[in-house]
Amino acid sequence: MTTHVDPITLELIKGMMRSARAEMEALIERTAMSPFIREKKDYFTAFFTRDGRMLFGTNLPLGGNLLDAILAQYPAETMRPGDLYWYNDCYGTCGGVSHSPDMVFVAPVFYDCQLVGFAETWGHLWDIGGMMPGSISPAATEVYHEGIIMPPIRIYREGVLNDEVFRIFARNSRFPDILKGDLRAILASCRLGKQRLEDIFARFGTDTTLAAFEQIIQQSTAAVRQAFETRVPDGSYSFRDYLDSDGITDQSYAVHLTLLKKNGTISLDFSETDDQARGAVNFIMHDSVPKFMYGLYLTASDPTILLNHGFAQAIDEVKTRPGSLVNPTSPAPLGMRSNTMLRVNNCVFGTLALATDGQTNAASSVYVIYMLRSLNRQSGDYTLCIEGLGVGFGARPFADGPDAIYYVAQKNYPVEFAEMEFGVRIERYSMHPDSGGPGRYRGGCGIVRDVRLIADEGLLASRLENVTFPAWGVHGGHSGRPGRIVVNPGTPEERELKPLSDNNRLRQGDLLRVMTSGGGGWGHPFDRPAAKVREDVLDGFVSPANALKDYGVVLDSQTLEVDEVETAKIRKELRQKTAMFHRGKYLYTEEG
Repeated sequence: MTTHVDPITLELIKGMMRSARAEMEALIERTAMSPFIREKKDYFTAFFTRDGRMLFGTNLPLGGNLLDAILAQYPAETMRPGDLYWYNDCYGTCGGVSHSPDMVFVAPVFYDCQLVGFAETWGHLWDIGGMMPGSISPAATEVYHEGIIMPPIRIYREGVLNDEVFRIFARNSRFPDILKGDLRAILASCRLGKQRLEDIFARFGTDTTLAAFEQIIQQSTAAVRQAFETRVPDGSYSFRDYLDSDGITDQSYAVHLTLLKKNGTISLDFSETDDQARGAVNFIMHDSVPKFMYGLYLTASDPTILLNHGFAQAIDEVKTRPGSLVNPTSPAPLGMRSNTMLRVNNCVFGTLALATDGQTNAASSVYVIYMLRSLNRQSGDYTLCIEGLGVGFGARPFADGPDAIYYVAQKNYPVEFAEMEFGVRIERYSMHPDSGGPGRYRGGCGIVRDVRLIADEGLLASRLENVTFPAWGVHGGHSGRPGRIVVNPGTPEERELKPLSDNNRLRQGDLLRVMTSGGGGWGHPFDRPAAKVREDVLDGFVSPANALKDYGVVLDSQTLEVDEVETAKIRKELRQKTAMFHRGKYLYTEEG
């Protein structure tokens, strides 16, 4: 294709796609029924080229191969206007989605009687069957425990719904009305995306729009390649990060990454990652996932660059080993795959830290979920609370890490909503003091959430990570501090739960306290201005005791004013040699 699109037209087309995606997301939020989608915002929207390459998607390092399995089953020449496709088969799509509750819907877009692209939407459904309400569980030992599996199917043919498939699928949910509402919202969003892509072609014409798509992808490729060229010297950089356990055993698991840049070629090698787990932390990592992670970070300062297939083109090769944690063999369970996905992301930052002398983010903690379920045996009705809780993210070379972040643009439940919906009372919601890794720039703090059960009873599942292996600090910064989960704290009935576990029985009146982990710090803690440490104490991020212990800052016990003389003296006497990485202690080895 030789058509060249001028810069103004190119930016107009980008702007229309941004606006279209914003509309698609707003439609899902306002019409979905489940808390996971309408409140937590667990969805993804994207546009694809007519041959299945991602053109513009939500800023998540997922979805690079969402269309491959559909096009393999339904060749493009068999598609018609009004068709719509659906799947959630993780293994059958080679990681098109990475755990079963994420349902993908794709609509082909036609203009002037020819296929010109695709609109896509996915959402995390509230319950699709499986061994436990909510479908995902730390107790799962195979993917079939995690709900019904839908291979790529054509759910609409020329605008006509395959009602039989729709009814069969809904019958497999414990919450069919919620599921139907979510499916209709996702389908409507997908159709809206199709209409908006048609609008772009109607305004600019087929040749110009298709040429613009190619230029947009090439822009992303060029931006990532340029960032690697200017920021990453030729060399080999290896890093490993660790998961606490898999929920079934107490074994820890390592994700290992080697970044090799040589003579203009960039490769990523995960071959030394540990074998797949018995528990549900396995992650089917498509090649595009780590490529997107590098691309998102390296182009973050340029708002004109879109997340798309160009990021994948920029990196030449990704190696994984079949049967490993990032390339598991079916039917290994996948529901808790975020624990591994975040370790992959931390390995990306670890290799960049080695390549840039620490000029990258520290590690972030894995976001937390607890699931509280109960069954009314007289009525047969289930009650389900799935709540995502924020953690501390890693500090940056120029700023503190974000506090109390769930994941990217997703959100926590407002207290009033949680109490209205779930049979619980939220008695505390605060920062987790001292959880952020000390540093010149402090790691983000986690949170404390106290949840009182007012239902008769409940079974609790928890997914809390970074307890045994906290989020590492970098460039002299300290690691974040771990979280914990406690029932009835401060009473004779106090008991601590395994961070990744299921089938924990709670009774009416029990108090569940979830304390989430913090992010790693950046830079030596003694280089943090004493005035900033005092602000952290006043704001509840750091305790007065840890201001002295971690930062060498002496505060007056009454006024909390800084004693400048004593602070300078202590910092001079106690300053210690640092290393690139810190995880509970400084790591003086090549790999983290």
